[in-house]
Amino acid sequence: MKFSYLIALPAALVLGSLASAQSTQAPAKSKAESGSATPTFASTDWPWWRGPNRDGSASPGQHPPTHWDRHTNVLWRTAIPGRGHGSPTLLGDRIYLPTADHQREAQLVLCFDRKTGSQLWEAVVHQGGFKNRGGRPMNERASLASSTIATDSQRLFINFLNDNAVYTSALNLDGEILWQQRLCDYTLHQGYGSSPAIYRDLVVASADNKAGGALVAMKRDSGEVVWRRDRPEKPNYASPSLVTIDGRDQLIVTGCDLVTSLDPVTGETLWEIEGATTECVTTTVTDGKHVFSSGGYPKNHVAAIVADGSGTVAWETNLRDYVPSMIYRDGHLYMTLDAGIATCVDSATGKTIWKERLGGTFSSSPVLVGDTIFATNESGQTFLFEATPDGFNGRGENQLGESVFATPVIAGGKIYARVAHYENDRRQEYLYCIGN
Repeated sequence: MKFSYLIALPAALVLGSLASAQSTQAPAKSKAESGSATPTFASTDWPWWRGPNRDGSASPGQHPPTHWDRHTNVLWRTAIPGRGHGSPTLLGDRIYLPTADHQREAQLVLCFDRKTGSQLWEAVVHQGGFKNRGGRPMNERASLASSTIATDSQRLFINFLNDNAVYTSALNLDGEILWQQRLCDYTLHQGYGSSPAIYRDLVVASADNKAGGALVAMKRDSGEVVWRRDRPEKPNYASPSLVTIDGRDQLIVTGCDLVTSLDPVTGETLWEIEGATTECVTTTVTDGKHVFSSGGYPKNHVAAIVADGSGTVAWETNLRDYVPSMIYRDGHLYMTLDAGIATCVDSATGKTIWKERLGGTFSSSPVLVGDTIFATNESGQTFLFEATPDGFNGRGENQLGESVFATPVIAGGKIYARVAHYENDRRQEYLYCIGN
């Protein structure tokens, strides 16, 4: 059974049910959103996956802590029910976070006070539907809440895999469900974790899978489908990425053995080449000329594709940057390879400039603040190092938590980290606010 409701703490209020396969109407849009421009945000906000620039770079003028642990520079921490790998989304004085509570069999959006960490409300987006009818078990390292919420400053958008299908849901900032759109059936292979992307008056979501996926653009205010593209019958996990090259906006999708560029307004193909690999996880970045794809199955792969429609692959290497997304800065790519190796690559040639073993296994993506990269491994170690081609320059190591898959968010001089501790042999997630 599937339904959606809101709990505003401490009271509970059922707001109604949604038909899961169709979109429902939202309130009429306000004058503030009547234009078609992509929303902009304050430098202290983090509105969607990989931050305001969609590339893992945070506001450079801030000075977050460089040293912390469970008891040092912790402004607050709040327990999170269930499990999820989605990053926090920051808007004004609130934080939004998805989670999947297996005890209640509920997929939730949580809202916290940014100053205190107090939970303000929770919205149940899906109730039930956790059982995979296809028979293949989910990867034990995956979660049923691995997408990151996107906001347009008036609504929240989140993707969930539920009952063998993927849905995009829109909520208002108080947790009321506005509309829900079913993207497609989903055959589970490893898991699901693609995050929605906002472009002008659209929200774009993808659901690649072995049954044949879909890439769908919907109106932000109503959920109305503006365009839909069918995808190959192959497993893939990458989020759609919006880049601007030579003044033209492109929606880039990697994986399924393709690198595809679409017009984000119409969904029409701008160019497409055979490349990447079948299964990709990372979100594409650009240097203004190339888009960079990476993947890890069936082959290890990092490549630079000239994004002018020529189909030219400028270079390709066999580095295994499968899960963590890359950072681009001043002509170089910086990666934390899955196996725990920090790597700097010349973005024009693909030449490896330096490598340094950090240790551990990485799933979360690095974050750039100024010229410092913050990279957290699955064991909760965060490594700070300089984004420079002049050799590895470590700037610190910190330990927080014993299990970390979510990418941290750095905004307003603070670090917001989703980590888990093992307490009495039980995994318990927390949201930490780390500040000086």
